[in-house]
Amino acid sequence: MSKGAAHLGVSQSAASQHIQEVERRLGVVLFDRSKRPLEITPAGKIYYEFCRDVLRREEEMGRELEAVKQQVEGTVRVASIYSIGLSEMSRLQEAFTARHPAVQLQVEYVRPEKVYEAVLNDTADLGLVSYPQSSREISAIPWRDEEMQVAVPPAHPFAKQSEVYPADLNGQTFVGFDEDLSIRRELDRFFKTQGVEVNLAMHFDNIHTIKEAVVLGTGISILPARTMQAEIAQGRMVAVKLHAPDLVRPVGVVHRKRKKLSRAAQAFVELLLEQPTGAEDARIEEQVGV
Repeated sequence: MSKGAAHLGVSQSAASQHIQEVERRLGVVLFDRSKRPLEITPAGKIYYEFCRDVLRREEEMGRELEAVKQQVEGTVRVASIYSIGLSEMSRLQEAFTARHPAVQLQVEYVRPEKVYEAVLNDTADLGLVSYPQSSREISAIPWRDEEMQVAVPPAHPFAKQSEVYPADLNGQTFVGFDEDLSIRRELDRFFKTQGVEVNLAMHFDNIHTIKEAVVLGTGISILPARTMQAEIAQGRMVAVKLHAPDLVRPVGVVHRKRKKLSRAAQAFVELLLEQPTGAEDARIEEQVGV
């Protein structure tokens, strides 16, 4: 109740009074107030679905009016994993604003599972994730495959090599990802397939913290090359090519299947799909000395 009140810019007491007024007008009880937290009653569920239907129809009307006006405008809400958001979103926002000045881009940085949750709960129109997964309620649009490279501090012996083979990783002190993340499972599968055993010193839930651990000399890691460009340019880290061309991090865009994307959201997806991939990525990495 307090969150709903804050979202609407009213006090909690005003929101409670409004609910009570609706209950008096309908002649039903919407919430079971004897339980904590509050639980919605069967009548409340009916009213909830009615309100959702009204809001969906309002969205559809808005999209139709938007098409009539022939101008891309409105708001695009994006939930993004940290590694994409922090490394690229500033540039993407600038390019999107230049192309569609009437559109407001709202970005929230969250863990992968929260991206899917935001899309399903309609608090985000689009989600940017690695290892995107489709489901009965989620559609996934492939964006790009990111090359994985070995991240080492400048003083590490690997830093002088042009390429590292999987067998070279045996026995290395390694900084990895938390076990519940897809990228951790993919790297574990890669190590097992290659017969490689590393000494896992630390594990974290985001690339930024892993990079800082590598810079401090805690160990080496395997990360998407795109995410290391800033540290490489600063001379704090070296990325070494890994002789494993099939080891990539797929990145994609997810959205709710039953929700038709607005023209503004479609325009943002179009911008993403225009971004450099493949050989163009190699040119970007060459510019920063990868």
